[in-house]
Amino acid sequence: MKKILITTLGCKVNQYESAAFKTGFEDAGYTIAASGEKADIVVINTCAVTANAGAQSRQAVRHSVRANPGAHIVITGCFTETGAKKLSQEKELLGRKYSIVGNSKKDSLVQNTLKNKGERQQVDLGSILEKKEICHLPVRRFGDRSRAYLRIQDGCESYCTYCIVPYTRGPSRSLPRSEVIEQAKLFGSEGHKEIVLTGIHLGLYGRDLGQGEDFVSILDELSSITPEILYRISSLEPLEITDALLSLMKSRDNIQPHLHIPLQSGNDEILSRMNRRYSTAEFYGIIAKCNETLPDGALGIDILAGFPGETDNHFNSSLAFLEALDFTYLHVFPYSIREGTVAAGYGDQVTKKTKKSRVTILRKLSEQKRDIFYKSQVGKKYPVLIEGQRSRDGFLKGFTSNYVAVKFQGPDSLLNNITRVKLLSLEKGHVVAERERNNES
Repeated sequence: MKKILITTLGCKVNQYESAAFKTGFEDAGYTIAASGEKADIVVINTCAVTANAGAQSRQAVRHSVRANPGAHIVITGCFTETGAKKLSQEKELLGRKYSIVGNSKKDSLVQNTLKNKGERQQVDLGSILEKKEICHLPVRRFGDRSRAYLRIQDGCESYCTYCIVPYTRGPSRSLPRSEVIEQAKLFGSEGHKEIVLTGIHLGLYGRDLGQGEDFVSILDELSSITPEILYRISSLEPLEITDALLSLMKSRDNIQPHLHIPLQSGNDEILSRMNRRYSTAEFYGIIAKCNETLPDGALGIDILAGFPGETDNHFNSSLAFLEALDFTYLHVFPYSIREGTVAAGYGDQVTKKTKKSRVTILRKLSEQKRDIFYKSQVGKKYPVLIEGQRSRDGFLKGFTSNYVAVKFQGPDSLLNNITRVKLLSLEKGHVVAERERNNES
């Protein structure tokens, strides 16, 4: 039996695309290699969002080559857009069969790999900056998970000064409405209970498709025609959190009350240097409106520590701004120099030591905010999508509709299913709950 191994680094979009590769190879007669099994074809879907992600991508290539001495190596993803030359110079690849496939060619990756697997080396990068249409990558099933990611948009045109993504993903392209709906229905028929709508810049969905096409309209139709499926939004820019979106989220029981909103800095001067197109005052108002419309909703925030020129005063004002905000958790990232971005040329880089210190402070604040939110939810009842595996200590685990991590006792029959629970008490990083019998969703 021919074996395929797929390694995925980075974002939810990459994870969706890797699931499409899996579908394609399985249709061609391949099966996924088990742990420790040698593969005939190895696909590494790389990331380049930070310098560390690029280094991890190269490390994954080296490891895969060494672990699968006879395999055809296929390297794709964002690092191929910035580091194809470095990849081709990896000593582990000398004399090996390998392909380097750019992001604009991902829809032909499976077909071309099977067609050209006898060739020694092949580079098919295409031109991502000229790409006009999204790669069509249907997925039959999103692995064994109860939750599936559905990529409905690709590309970004924001050109934040710290970010390489517009250069590795190209301009915004949207999946046509009919294909979005078809994919969502397929996920539902395969047993997926929740779909996370995702994209590189999700809020740009539809702008390339014509009048009347936008993110709110596709979310409206999806949640209406597939009421049995829960929908979660991966991430939206602050100014894309509109009254229409919040009203829709409030009115539909199958749209999860959870938003993830990138802030990046709580200081207006640093926001301007980042080329972020909103002020802290605007962001504060957006968070307040979210809390007013979705009072028990979860609000996550991205924050970048140690951006070039971020002085102690800048950081302290950003920290004070965050302390005053009513949100649920932070995703904290240290600034990482990305060759080819505007910020890489700034002379006032922050030291690694300072960045590490600021990341520690911000992550501590995140834990405090999360615990405050979790405590506010104790005593309430919510539906929970239970994950497919128990926790290490034997409990069922999952997230409530408003993204509270819970653990509770229950039978295996509940795995990958939805049940209602009552939240009882806060423990480290999660809430202990109990199943609400005879009242399941």
